[in-house]
Amino acid sequence: MIFKRKQQSPDLAAVVSELEQAVSARDGARTERAFGAVMNGLRSADETACVSAGPRLAALVPAFPPTGPRAMLATAAGFCVERGADPAACAEPILDGVRRDLLDALEFARRWTAAGDGAGELPEPDENIIDEALKARLGGEAHEALRLALAWCSVEQWQAPALAVLCRSASVRRQHAETLIPVCRDLAALERHDLKCLAYALAVLDDEPLVVLHRPTGTGFTIRIGGIGDNFQLHTLLAHVLIGGGHLPGTAPSAESVRLATDPSPARGRSGVVATGAFELFAADGQRIWNEGLPDDIPVVQGRRLLVLDEPAYRRSWNADRFFPMLPGTAELSSVLSAEEANAWFALTSPSTE
Repeated sequence: MIFKRKQQSPDLAAVVSELEQAVSARDGARTERAFGAVMNGLRSADETACVSAGPRLAALVPAFPPTGPRAMLATAAGFCVERGADPAACAEPILDGVRRDLLDALEFARRWTAAGDGAGELPEPDENIIDEALKARLGGEAHEALRLALAWCSVEQWQAPALAVLCRSASVRRQHAETLIPVCRDLAALERHDLKCLAYALAVLDDEPLVVLHRPTGTGFTIRIGGIGDNFQLHTLLAHVLIGGGHLPGTAPSAESVRLATDPSPARGRSGVVATGAFELFAADGQRIWNEGLPDDIPVVQGRRLLVLDEPAYRRSWNADRFFPMLPGTAELSSVLSAEEANAWFALTSPSTE
């Protein structure tokens, strides 16, 4: 939940209208007052009010100045999505804002490094670093330098509204992930921002065919997956489909761990339920696929993601709660491969490197 609820706040529809008018009039003081009233109004608004307000608030994001509280406005729209507003109707302005700030943060890093005055590594993303010396180091027009510095310092604030729309709509993920993943990963690689949640949400696979080979039995399967936040969740669902479905030997995951992975209702808090590993996961080239990673880490071989399951080297377990509480995972058996088909896929694999 982005905001905690509080009683006795103004009517949300009215204060959103006031904010729209203030933004349209380009009245800074009026906009600031209206924005505060909106943030206050959200705390007591019911679901019906949030459903209506979400797209209206999202539509205002591009009109806010880059040096203003755009991320907080996007967060307000994201809160409305959490309360039932249409994620697809709110997604484009929110995710366009995410992309702009990611690019601006990368440009900040480029200019900081290019200055080359021996000031050392990239600074921490803290607004206390913004002063006249920093603006001079970045060069260019002062307002632009301020925009880049603010993006560097506040880009993590976009994660909450981004997750609100990405985790509630496969169509939103399909439409925006391709353009956002490269810039998100480029900025994360600089190791100054924690963008793990955003990166994971963008990498979620939907309606994705997966070839799964079980080395101990020489059998193979095609499984269609979607909405899976990490490989812990994938591991549980593979064991559920293949062991629980009677296709492989072993101990199937508990009904509760499967429910936690697949329940359409958002998860509420930590469950304490433990899932136990049934396999070791490997890529076709023998490299390990880590449970801490993503289904997107599984390489594509001849047009299909190819995953090899082997006997676990030792017993391992983990908390069964899914990475994204609001995003249920799916894994459905499409087919059991014939011996000939399985052997053809096995021929494309190498022994594990461990």
